[in-house]
Amino acid sequence: MGDVLAGIHATWEFESDAVVIRFERGNRTPKLFQALGERRVPHEALASVTLTPGKRGTVVLHAVPRRGADPLMEAAAGQLHEGSDPYRLVLPAERETLAEYYRDELRERLAGGPGDEPACGFLVAARQGPQSFKAYDGTASFDGASEVAFRWFWTGASSEKWKAGDQTFSVRELGGVEWRSPDVFDGYLRLLPRSGEPRAAQADHDPAAVVFGLGYGPVHKSLPFAASVLAAIRSAGRTPVPVDAVPEVRDPAGIADRIRHLGELHRAGLVTDDEFTAKKTELLAEL
Repeated sequence: MGDVLAGIHATWEFESDAVVIRFERGNRTPKLFQALGERRVPHEALASVTLTPGKRGTVVLHAVPRRGADPLMEAAAGQLHEGSDPYRLVLPAERETLAEYYRDELRERLAGGPGDEPACGFLVAARQGPQSFKAYDGTASFDGASEVAFRWFWTGASSEKWKAGDQTFSVRELGGVEWRSPDVFDGYLRLLPRSGEPRAAQADHDPAAVVFGLGYGPVHKSLPFAASVLAAIRSAGRTPVPVDAVPEVRDPAGIADRIRHLGELHRAGLVTDDEFTAKKTELLAEL
C-alpha cells in the first residue's frame, strides 16, 4: 500500500502496517480533529473497516478500533458525536470506487487478526507533553508524565473544594479516569483512586474532579487531556478502574448544586426551556 486517500477534514495514508491519519486545519474542521493533528493507527489496533453511504452525496470509510487499543476512545466511552469520530473518513460519493479498493485492502490485512478481542495495552499513542485546560471550577494541568494538578477558581469551585485546597495527584496513585462530555448537562473530568477507595458522590464536591460548563472544558481540550492521563496510568503499570466500579450516592446538596449549574446554563442560552424543565424534573426526582 503506501497510498494516500484524501477526504473531507482528513487524509489517510496507508502504510504496510498502519494507517496514518492527518487532520486538516481550518474553520470547518472539527476542533477535536485539529487538536489531534496526526495519529498513527497500527493495523493490530483495528477490529474491522466498513464503507457506508454518508450524508449529502458522501460515503464514509470507517476503521473500527479494537476495545482498549486507543486511550482517546477509551476515555470517550462512546460519547463522541458521529461527526467527531476520528476513525471516520468522509469522502465525496464519486470516490466510492477508490474507497472500496482501500476498504478491501485493509480487510485483507486485518484478516486472521485479533478481530474485536480487547487489546492488552494501548496501541495508539496519546498526545505527548504537558497539557492544561480551564474547567468551570478550576484549571487542570498534566506534566505529561507523572502528576496531575487542579487549581480552583473562587468563582466556580464548591466549598468542599476550597476547604480541600488545590490538589496534586501522582499518576501512580490513580486507578483510572472518568470523562463525561461537556455536551451534556453535568460534564466533568474525574480522577479515580485505586479500586476500593471512596470518592465524593458528586463531581462538584470531589476535589479529584473538575466540572465543565459555560464553554469551559471543551471536548477538544479535555478529552485528549483525559486520554493522556489514562495512557500514563497504563504506562505506570496500573490497570485503569472501570468507570462504573465505584457506585455514586446521591445527596441533596449535590443535586441542589447541579440544579444551580443547570440554571446558569439556561440563563446563558445554552439550554432550551424544554431541556431545562426536563433535566430539572429528573434531578428533583432523585431527592
